[in-house]
Amino acid sequence: MPLWDDDKESIWMLPGYLDGLLEAGATPVILPMIEDENELLRLIEMCDGILLTGGHDVTPEIYGEEPLKGTVSCIKRDNMEKIVLSYAMQKDKPILGICRGIQLVNALLGGTLYQDLPTQRPTNVEHHQKPPYDVPVHEVAIRKDTPLFDCLGTDHIKVNSYHHQAVKDVAPDLKVMAESEDGLVEALYMPSSRFFWAVQWHPEFSFKTDKNSKKIFKAFVDSMR
Repeated sequence: MPLWDDDKESIWMLPGYLDGLLEAGATPVILPMIEDENELLRLIEMCDGILLTGGHDVTPEIYGEEPLKGTVSCIKRDNMEKIVLSYAMQKDKPILGICRGIQLVNALLGGTLYQDLPTQRPTNVEHHQKPPYDVPVHEVAIRKDTPLFDCLGTDHIKVNSYHHQAVKDVAPDLKVMAESEDGLVEALYMPSSRFFWAVQWHPEFSFKTDKNSKKIFKAFVDSMR
């Protein structure tokens, strides 16, 4: 999915998303920012998998709340990704959500979010680190009965973290794969899907030096074959 620049009114992309997919064996394509369902479905049909990237806050109205002061969303992107997610799920295409991606899928599937962690769920755990963004800042506990544990082969990893929104109530069709030291949801999956994972941290920043980030991209790409 494209990232959106409000000031320049243009799409853009962090190279880590593209490079992580390329290294794992995929050919990444950035979709245009459009809401035309027929055009979107035609484009998605050509894709083997969908990566839901970071970016704007998820529009709070999606999960039945009024926006708090400071919430910055992109309704056009939310509408676009709602269409993309629905169709990808119908076709059982592999889906990977990163940061905003985990928040978006949870909200669209019936869950809720913390709109702003510092005011709604203050903690001593660092969830909004300063650069460099590839440095791990807190631990994540991985549940042993999940595909993420099977993939990484460990029940604890250290991750980077850069977000101020997060999963609150988990959507009915999703299950928790990992939690941070303060109990915040850090990874979700959908058991009924071929591959439907979402993580709160940023493998696109850390995959060059972190083997676990590489494994997540590789599992996603391998699921498309």
